Amino acid sequence: MSNPFAHTVEPLDPERPEKKFYNLNKLEDSRYARLPFCIRILLEAAVRNCDDFLVKKNDVENILNWSVMQHKGVEVPFRPARVILQDFTGVPAVVDFAAMRDAVKKLGGDPEKINPICPADLVIDHSIQVDFNKRTDSLQKNQELEFERNRERFEFLKWGSQAFQNMRIIPPGSGIIHQVNLEYLARVVFDQDGHYYPDSLVGTDSHTTMIDGLGVLGWGVGGIEAEAVMLGQPISMVLPEVIGYKLVGVPHQLVTSTDIVLTVTKHLRQVGVVGKFVEFFGPGVARLSIADRATIANMCPEYGATAAFFPVDLVSIGYLQQTGRKEEKVKYIQKYLEAVSMFRDFNDSCQDPDFTEVIELDLGTVVPCCSGPKRPQDKVAVSDMKKDFESCLGAKQGFKGFQIAPEHHNASVKFKYNGSDYDLAHGSVVIAAITSCTNTSNPSVMLGAGLLAKKAIEAGLTVKSYVKTSLSPGSGVVTYYLKNSGVMPYLAQLGFDVVGYGCMTCIGNSGPLPDAVVEAISQGDLVAVGVLSGNRNFEGRVHPNTRANYLASPPLVIAYAIAGTIQIDFEKDPLGENADGKQIFLRDIWPTRDEIQNVERQFVIPEMFKEVYEKIEKVNESWNNLYAPSDQLYLWNPKSTYIKSPPFFDNLTMDIQPPKSIKDAYVLLNLGDSVTTDHISPAGNIARNSPAAHYLTSKGLTPREFNSYGSRRGNDAVMARGTFANIRLFNKFLNKQAPQTIHFPSKETIPIFDAAERYQQAGHPLIILAGKEYGSGSSRDWAAKGPFLLGIKAVLAESYERIHRSNLVGMGVIPLEYQPGENADTLGLTGRERYTIVIPEDHDLQPGMHVQIKLDTGKSFEAVMRFDTDVELTYFRNGGILNYMIRKMAK
Repeated sequence: MSNPFAHTVEPLDPERPEKKFYNLNKLEDSRYARLPFCIRILLEAAVRNCDDFLVKKNDVENILNWSVMQHKGVEVPFRPARVILQDFTGVPAVVDFAAMRDAVKKLGGDPEKINPICPADLVIDHSIQVDFNKRTDSLQKNQELEFERNRERFEFLKWGSQAFQNMRIIPPGSGIIHQVNLEYLARVVFDQDGHYYPDSLVGTDSHTTMIDGLGVLGWGVGGIEAEAVMLGQPISMVLPEVIGYKLVGVPHQLVTSTDIVLTVTKHLRQVGVVGKFVEFFGPGVARLSIADRATIANMCPEYGATAAFFPVDLVSIGYLQQTGRKEEKVKYIQKYLEAVSMFRDFNDSCQDPDFTEVIELDLGTVVPCCSGPKRPQDKVAVSDMKKDFESCLGAKQGFKGFQIAPEHHNASVKFKYNGSDYDLAHGSVVIAAITSCTNTSNPSVMLGAGLLAKKAIEAGLTVKSYVKTSLSPGSGVVTYYLKNSGVMPYLAQLGFDVVGYGCMTCIGNSGPLPDAVVEAISQGDLVAVGVLSGNRNFEGRVHPNTRANYLASPPLVIAYAIAGTIQIDFEKDPLGENADGKQIFLRDIWPTRDEIQNVERQFVIPEMFKEVYEKIEKVNESWNNLYAPSDQLYLWNPKSTYIKSPPFFDNLTMDIQPPKSIKDAYVLLNLGDSVTTDHISPAGNIARNSPAAHYLTSKGLTPREFNSYGSRRGNDAVMARGTFANIRLFNKFLNKQAPQTIHFPSKETIPIFDAAERYQQAGHPLIILAGKEYGSGSSRDWAAKGPFLLGIKAVLAESYERIHRSNLVGMGVIPLEYQPGENADTLGLTGRERYTIVIPEDHDLQPGMHVQIKLDTGKSFEAVMRFDTDVELTYFRNGGILNYMIRKMAK
């Protein structure tokens, strides 16, 4: 159908009439100039894609009328310009695509219709582990092991890149998805099919939001939702409120961007921005580099917002030039954004749009800080770290407590390592990792770490040999400027050699600790510590033996590694002594912002970016030599333990069955607040006594070959057994941390998978009870697929993390929410009851409606069925989003 807004199309440059754009100013609507800049991007996409079918004229009006409609829960469609995936979520997405082709063929359709319509980039960055460190050949050894373990997965992905159109794969060893996105993949403005339009995206990693620091609107979605976008479906979203976050003032000389982001994270988590957009403005923004802005945007999932947007300004244009973008491209980017009133001057308050609410932060009030010991939003000033950890030791088991008896607070264990004697105590640092997208894209903190390392070495300081130190840069550019500025040898001397280019320690790919260290921790029941410059520190994520994990800036990671303990007051306590016995304090070696910026201006140059990214897709010889079949349908290998055709579509027919009530369901798990997707579907190591380990052993594998849960996401048999397998999962039925539950018919306490299997064999449906923020953390589609395979029909929680709720909807699992003021305690629920959830007749289903829940005790109450839009109800009727897409393609 013709676009009703075709009259707004005009050439950007009269001398190039073939290059056009939709000029939103030609709508001649005064409301446009008052819209937040992020909403202007939603509006442009709606105007450009308006066909009065998938995107209606009324949708455009609703977005234009944002100031009124933001409070009405109105649903709008959004068609992003592209999709980005990483391999942990990309492998299951390609597995689903391959299985969908099989299903479409089985239903009599054309399997090649299952093909990305929306461009997709897949960056392989989550597969490398820190098996080797503190060696000159650590990088080479870790990359060799990565290929040895993951060859099957990589061959499958290479097949996908050839079998599916519009899918590009960035090989392993290239860097972290978010940094590669920022430095290389980001278009900022698309020039495609004769039109200019804003770059925008969704990604299968929650930290996709990092790209918002460059003025590209993007956020994380589940892999299931991303697959629908790739197949041409718009995202159906509730028009969001937009919180204006005003930055003023100047950061202190000793403050890093990590300190700023941890401060913002705690502040916005307290304000409450779940499901909202945050847009930054004010003169303080102009003082932040794009790397600083990207660091703040990257942590968006930790403060709960959907997106954290920094509009494009002259600093953004400077970044594009610095990272080697072509001059002609940079010119049309700025010209286009100025033409559609999307280019910002943060010092000009006349450009400030209307916001739902405005919050302010004076950058001058930020102090050095960390976050932990179990959640990224739990900020602790560095000056308070020692006493905060001491209070956590004795506090009740929880986000800020380990419940260690007072008489054991001073426990220590002597051990020998590499010929030397050491003591390990509560608070001893055993992992110190400069890792993850949060910081390794930021030259200021990376060079700051390098300068601190240089001063530490010159002062005669060292790191104890048992501390597992590592440096995993976000891209090859980081290594260039660390080497060229002369700080790399000092980092290596302290043990921070480059161990790989990818998301390593932060995702749980921290590799093994020395046996002597593990034995000492176990012997003393010690709360050992990991310090990392990452963005996530949830329980059981970084390493099974580090019960406390703190997020910190790269320089602080090195400082704590030198100190060897978190129980240090840097103001009063020295880091150590030099050979002459002189005490060295952190203040003696800490570099200032001016010092760092001088080095950055000199050594972070465009030539580095050009050299790294010109060869990025062909530089990995191991990848180039991989064999991949050319068949359009994937030939599944029944012996494979990595890639397996999932059972999601086994019984799919063209007929849609009307939704049925859930009758007499047992509760599989009774959970508390902030259960993360790491608790539901862990990404790290596979415990040797777990159901997943038993399955892999039955296939002839040894523990050395298990790899990680993240790498096994192409095999549903492993992932179903790994669902709720986190050793730190706290199940109220057991009143302790363990991946177990009670099977009520037999009253036995057994592994969760085994209990679910018994319930399924007996034909009993299952539900889960949970508290607030259920499913927070990574955008992990297996956190919904796994429960679906366990037979879980619904989750009843106080509130949900946005992406996880969307993933549950995508799998046809019903997200139920207690009414305000109610929860399991107020309703007197123990979880030992049996639950009947009354689902109305198909024609009576409404978004956000209340449903009745009846218990076998005779009690009943109502809960909200969190299908928020008509589109989500359509997916539910079809048994999930992928079933809907298969039926649509088969027709």
